[in-house]
Amino acid sequence: MTVVDTLGLTAERCAQLLGAREISCRELVEAYLERIDAHDPDLHCFLRTRPEAALAEADALDAAGPKGLQGVPIALKDILCVRGEETTAGSRILAGHRPLYDAGAVTRCRDAGLIALGKTNMDEFAMGSSTEHSAFGPTRNPWDHELVPGGSSGGSAAAVAAGFAPLALGTDTGGSIRQPAALCGVVGLKPTYGAVSRHGLIAFGSSLDQIGPFSLTVRDAALALQVIAGHDPCDSTSVPLPEPVSVPDAEDMRGVTIGIPTDLLAIEGVEDGVRASFEETIGEAERLGASIREITLPTARHALPAYYLIAPAEASANLARFDGVRYGLRLEEPGDTVVDMYGRTRSQGFGDEVKRRIMLGTYVLSAGYYDAYYGTAQRVRTLLLREFADAFSGVDLIATPASPTVAFPIGERIDDPWAMYACDLFTVPVNLTGLPGISLPSGLSDGLPVGFQLIGPAFSENRILAAAHALEQAIGFDPVPTGYRVGG
Repeated sequence: MTVVDTLGLTAERCAQLLGAREISCRELVEAYLERIDAHDPDLHCFLRTRPEAALAEADALDAAGPKGLQGVPIALKDILCVRGEETTAGSRILAGHRPLYDAGAVTRCRDAGLIALGKTNMDEFAMGSSTEHSAFGPTRNPWDHELVPGGSSGGSAAAVAAGFAPLALGTDTGGSIRQPAALCGVVGLKPTYGAVSRHGLIAFGSSLDQIGPFSLTVRDAALALQVIAGHDPCDSTSVPLPEPVSVPDAEDMRGVTIGIPTDLLAIEGVEDGVRASFEETIGEAERLGASIREITLPTARHALPAYYLIAPAEASANLARFDGVRYGLRLEEPGDTVVDMYGRTRSQGFGDEVKRRIMLGTYVLSAGYYDAYYGTAQRVRTLLLREFADAFSGVDLIATPASPTVAFPIGERIDDPWAMYACDLFTVPVNLTGLPGISLPSGLSDGLPVGFQLIGPAFSENRILAAAHALEQAIGFDPVPTGYRVGG
């Protein structure tokens, strides 16, 4: 039997090994499952794995002979419906819920022959920036087990970093792919709104949510996007891509103009090490031939409060369906009325952060406050769209840090919602405008990964991927966490 070291093993390399018959699909899947069994008790990236089903799928592919990405393992955030398999969105209120259908992105992964290893941990209903708000306990960062991995897709990001899967899917409503990718030292891509079907995604903010991949390399992210992107008749907001997704091979950035939003970068809260890494990466882009131009996005500083009015409002509407009647948790006692049952189920089924956002969202949508809060936030969103459009008339891409900080200690911000929300400083403008963005590792600060974000116009994924790949090759970041590099 071939011994497979999954640490640092890319999806592209997995496909090469499988295609050359150097390993079998079963051997590859077994190697990842063995690593999960050995190390995930320390990290808690997965809520559950599916070894029997995964190995059966591997055997079927071995019998037929894998091609392309067939046989490559993938991890799925537990907010994506998988037919007949428990899907909880990290919440007690959906414990035991088994959907009757696959999410659109999951169907595309199945059709491509990717093998799902299991469902990853997450902040409850994707509401959080640290994966501490999971009803099933926090995930730990592979770079330092005392630190958070970011969120809400922290389980997926940490799984890729720890060598538990070469690819993972997450969701990004306000930065939930790019921020954990930054904190875990992996690549995280948030596609243009509508580029990937949201069918079968348990909704948080319907005008903001988008599914995207985590990977060890930009090329792997492109390969994953090729699989999941495209129109889905089950999702009226999904659209065909204007051009096929290309796997990038650019070696330089000649002809690319990058805008630096100086007003956004001037906001307090950006750590010195993050700022230094960002400036060094901008210098690398210049050495690769890119032109750098300072721009302004005056409304971007208001994106965070606007987001934390719009997203909770949409969450309040979307989460109203979880009432103990149709599916999931139902808590009632003798003599309860329907209203009593609703109250008991929702008060015990939802965690504190979800309750906080439901109450805030309900308030801003209520009569007398709608125009002052929700309406104003939507006007900010419109201004932000216009400013980005103006900016892209003069630059090809916009660069910022992906996160204002590196990973922070578990428990440090759990009781300080505003400090937690500030993690999304550089990511929420992208969701409010529906634009694509990518986070790639740009180096270390105090031994912890720093993420560099590139933002492009709508459906400019190929442009973003090409620039990110050129930077990635120049930076030469080693995505294997330091604690795993020897004897991992």
